[in-house]
Amino acid sequence: MNIPLAEFMRPRTLDEVVGQKHLLQEGKLIDRISKSKYIPNMIFYGPPGVGKTTVANIIAKISDKKLYKLNATTDSLKDIKDIIGDLDTFLGYKGVVLYIDEIHHFPKRTQQILLEFMENGKITLIGSTTENPYFHIFKAILSRSMVVEFKPLTDEDIEDGLKSTIRRIKEEKSIDLNIDCKVIREIPKLSDGDFRRALNVLEILINSSNNGDINESDLKDIITEKTLNFDSSGDVHYDVLSAFQKSIRGSDPNAAVFYLSMLIKGGDLTSICRRLLVITTEDIGLAHPQAITIVKSCVDAARELGFPEARIPLAQATLFLATCPKSNSAYMAINKAMEDLNTLNIGEVPSHLKDSHYDGGKLMGRGEGYKYPHNYKNNYIEQQYLPNKIKNRVYYNYGNNKLEKICESYWESIKNEN
Repeated sequence: MNIPLAEFMRPRTLDEVVGQKHLLQEGKLIDRISKSKYIPNMIFYGPPGVGKTTVANIIAKISDKKLYKLNATTDSLKDIKDIIGDLDTFLGYKGVVLYIDEIHHFPKRTQQILLEFMENGKITLIGSTTENPYFHIFKAILSRSMVVEFKPLTDEDIEDGLKSTIRRIKEEKSIDLNIDCKVIREIPKLSDGDFRRALNVLEILINSSNNGDINESDLKDIITEKTLNFDSSGDVHYDVLSAFQKSIRGSDPNAAVFYLSMLIKGGDLTSICRRLLVITTEDIGLAHPQAITIVKSCVDAARELGFPEARIPLAQATLFLATCPKSNSAYMAINKAMEDLNTLNIGEVPSHLKDSHYDGGKLMGRGEGYKYPHNYKNNYIEQQYLPNKIKNRVYYNYGNNKLEKICESYWESIKNEN
């Protein structure tokens, strides 16, 4: 094949686009935009290989606007200025659609240049990004644009797309292909929702095939391991970390170890270890106070071992935490205390609690009236500890778990004796 298969199969109409039915079906957003021929400023957000560039090309042609394409990873402010400088020369066009791929790579200053021309209508911006635009795109651009989310393609979407590709190759290129149906079912599983990746695999199989015959062993020869759309500094990474913690918090060991495997695949050992330690204190806490010691040991072992062996102590820590009793009482207590510290005038530390171990301390009344608990029954005596202005504040509430309930019962009985 003379041109790349992904380019050969690039859709010419919205009906040919694979997947994205939530945007392209009749009555949905992109369908309505294409029929109206009015294109608003838009930010296309989604993983690679799901049709963002293709859809931008198609709707730009429908609108009778001249399409310019830039890539923020390779182009610069000068390229934008060159397009702006030529705006008045585009006779016969109803304006310009400027498509900027990976727009999040442009610095704020470069994005700002576009604002004036977006507002006067000379430029319609379509930016695409694989990163969450609400974190990575200049807010003034977002306020003038519609965010359109593209979803990862399903295995069924990709399988349908591959079948259409094979039919078209046979018809338009007169290439005789005999591809085992199991191969067509297996390629989507290896593509992680990316149709471009699936087409690349198919292209390699076709170009390396023997007279167009392709079977499972041919696929295994070129693919040894599934590749994930996973960037250790990208949004997917943080989404998986979030799902990892929420699965442990929700006491689902199966989901927890699954998301751990995704994080291990991404290779970011530091983030996994940090998150396990946070989970131990935020979500298990006083329900199992020794958990921090156990998890710290597992984390230390993982760091000492490195991958691939690190997966074993990490799995031990993950499953241990997922099956532990849960309590967020320590997490909630410190949050409440910090909130008061930031919002209230708390006043002074009570005088009887102040340090008196220096010359003149006692003369200033420091420590006067302090009752040493160990001098009293059960090592407890009631006295005020919080500052006067917040003396009745409650920060810690016993968690609903066996250990904290035992502690609560113990202290109720001790305090009732006084």
